[in-house]
Amino acid sequence: MYISGKIKLVLFTLLIAFTSMIIGCSPGEENTEQVVIPYNSPSEWANWKAVHKAFEEKTGIRVPPDNKNSGQTVSALMAEKANPQADTAYYGITFGVKASDMGILESFKPQHADKIPSELHCPDWKWFTIHMGTVAFLVNKDALGDVPVPRSWQDLLKPEYKGMVAFLDPTSAFTGYATTVAANLAMGGSLDNWDKGFEYLKKLHANGTHYPKQTSYALVVKGEIPILICYDFNGYRMKHDDDANVEVVIPEEGSIVVPYVISLVKNGPNPENAKLFLDFTMSDAGQSAFADGFVRPIRDGVMKPETAAKFLPASDYERASPIDYAKMAAVQEAFADRWLRDVIAN
Repeated sequence: MYISGKIKLVLFTLLIAFTSMIIGCSPGEENTEQVVIPYNSPSEWANWKAVHKAFEEKTGIRVPPDNKNSGQTVSALMAEKANPQADTAYYGITFGVKASDMGILESFKPQHADKIPSELHCPDWKWFTIHMGTVAFLVNKDALGDVPVPRSWQDLLKPEYKGMVAFLDPTSAFTGYATTVAANLAMGGSLDNWDKGFEYLKKLHANGTHYPKQTSYALVVKGEIPILICYDFNGYRMKHDDDANVEVVIPEEGSIVVPYVISLVKNGPNPENAKLFLDFTMSDAGQSAFADGFVRPIRDGVMKPETAAKFLPASDYERASPIDYAKMAAVQEAFADRWLRDVIAN
């Protein structure tokens, strides 16, 4: 059948219009959505959801959440080294120290860099601290029933807490590793000598402790995990934002203060957006958003007085100390090997 040139032109135009409708843009238009891809930024962790929202409102750049933990983040960055998919990476400080030597990070000095103590950033700025937390017990009192709230590391070994305690897998999640470091030091161990710590951790394991791989915030709020050893800020959010009957306890024998750091990924897909995002984490708005989630920001003077009033008394925090974080990173691999051999295998 003969089709005239005019009809062909009309049909071709209709085909282009129909195709444009399917892909959601007009002829000649491209998808111009601006994004920055972060690794390890769960919405329920450290108030990242509010940080992402504030950044998008300011810049128009979308930040999708990501539920990796610290170890999974570094593993993914290494696997994707030849073709990076992430723009930024966030992790506990020991993972930042390790990643800085792997050729997967780019140096970036953010705004307000002078507010970060020298020991809390990489010398060449491949990572820098944005906020800190304190290892604590997060206790859902409703889930405990008539069992008293534990006040010490030793309390957790009692039969009444059997099967009630959890902390994240210490071979993968920095939170879990920080928990074991805090327990070891509380038992009289050191970063050079883990014997007392492992003696305690084996007893805790025998009492039915669980080691989830991912953030378990919602499980504590629901009471499915009665006692989570994690960071204080998650407990305050559960109590004050989610109205859960949760108590934050800094154990009597002591605890540690832990920095979380962030990095620019080398050859990431959206480098300029990533730099804007990293600057935002150190800005007044970004640091204030972290503080609103009960995370202790690295910059002073950004936490509202009404937020600070919801924390435990300063006297409780005197039991929590900073440690040698470089040494903590140096012994992490040996710890993981011993954990699998002496705790999990038994």
